[in-house]
Amino acid sequence: MKNRLSFYLLVGFVLSSCSSYKEVPYFQDLDRQTSWKESIQNYAAATIQSEDILGINVASLNPEASSVFNYSLNPVAGVSYNNTDNPVMGYLVDPDGKIYLPLLGEVKAAGSTTAQLREDIRKKLLNYLRDPVVNIRMLNFKVSVMGDVLNPGVYKIHNEKVTITEVLSMAGDLNITAKRTNVLLIREQNGSREYIPIDLTSKEIFQSPYYYLRSNDVIYVQPDKTKYDSVDRTYRSAGLILSALSIVAIVLTRN
Repeated sequence: MKNRLSFYLLVGFVLSSCSSYKEVPYFQDLDRQTSWKESIQNYAAATIQSEDILGINVASLNPEASSVFNYSLNPVAGVSYNNTDNPVMGYLVDPDGKIYLPLLGEVKAAGSTTAQLREDIRKKLLNYLRDPVVNIRMLNFKVSVMGDVLNPGVYKIHNEKVTITEVLSMAGDLNITAKRTNVLLIREQNGSREYIPIDLTSKEIFQSPYYYLRSNDVIYVQPDKTKYDSVDRTYRSAGLILSALSIVAIVLTRN
């Protein structure tokens, strides 16, 4: 009877382990037996939003005339322009979506890509500079990762093209106890906030419009009940041990 009970318990453990493992692998419906490719149709360049910080560099045949546009890239109090903690680093896009440049004054930035804004500024500069060259980068592009990953945190992105798989890799990947079928992406854009569930076990993520992330996106990875149960058991065990030690201490002091 005892051996039969042990057998049933072992079978139950194996079955539960198998059912849990089914939710662990990524991209389960992806054909891994043959080599194939598909066109990328879901990428769109990030657009500039209010509160973005833009690094703008202007060059021309007259370096002295160009330098007036690059004042915000100069070191301040010994702080290098490569350090985004510099308090006057770059041009801040105001709540109306505008930046203000020397000579040019007010320039609409929000809603444009950096490439579009670069061309717009270049055309305006033709009135002041000969053959101007304009370079623009978003200096505050960042993504936050929370929840059941190895290294949650805020990650600065040094270019404008990053995917959800790349950012999760930066965070050390999902822990084995994470729920891969319902990762939550939170995005604020154009005055609204979206909550998007993402299934990492399906290859459809590669064609999703949310595969490529935007600045200030937040990714939340929910732990499954297994992790809670293990933590709960730990606290319960610790509580029982402390209670037992307290009782032993009381008994010893009375004796």
